[in-house]
Amino acid sequence: MPAEVEAAVPILYVRNIESAQAFYALFGYSKMQTGGDGDARWSYLKCGEHTLLLACVQPALITHELPLVIYLYVTDLGRAREQLDSAGHGYQLAGYPDHAPGGELRTQDPDGNVVLLGQRRAVAADARTAPSEPEARFSLIKQAAEAISQRGGAPATCQVPALDGSPCPRPAEIKLADTWGATVWACLTHADEALINAPGAFIASEDAQGLGLWLSHRGATP
Repeated sequence: MPAEVEAAVPILYVRNIESAQAFYALFGYSKMQTGGDGDARWSYLKCGEHTLLLACVQPALITHELPLVIYLYVTDLGRAREQLDSAGHGYQLAGYPDHAPGGELRTQDPDGNVVLLGQRRAVAADARTAPSEPEARFSLIKQAAEAISQRGGAPATCQVPALDGSPCPRPAEIKLADTWGATVWACLTHADEALINAPGAFIASEDAQGLGLWLSHRGATP
């Protein structure tokens, strides 16, 4: 029988420990332990059973083409909006997707990492607030889609079927993968759904400097 995961701790690299702590305190995270000094510091945060590790190193790590994303389910999205307003943090209302029928919003932490907040408890249709932008929730995924389209190579249509098993007619714009090696090309709608609901799913990179290039040089003669 394989060993089971007991806990998962997201790790975010930040430029300033204190400002990051203050941001995540808006959602109930409190500092449990800190360590390091000089060029390497860390702070361990906790909210109920949920944990988050902030790490700050100097010189800063090379940033990725796309920012990190963290998804937080909150008990009261309206209260979270009030807290963000009071702290002066901007956000975009992103509608009411199936996985967050109580509403969803998108904001950023002080280091530019995208933070999505969702509420699982549904709200009545007449109590819903219109999204800030019709397509606010796709902004990050669209960045990846634009980078992929510049390279080309995507199939014509989405490879993720609809819930009834019928083919999806939308164009394929994002390649998704997981740590087990499964891959699929998806439209923006299905990519968004998979990244939230499929454990371990991520946007796959087809960078020419990736694993394939490294493998191609293994055993090569001078």
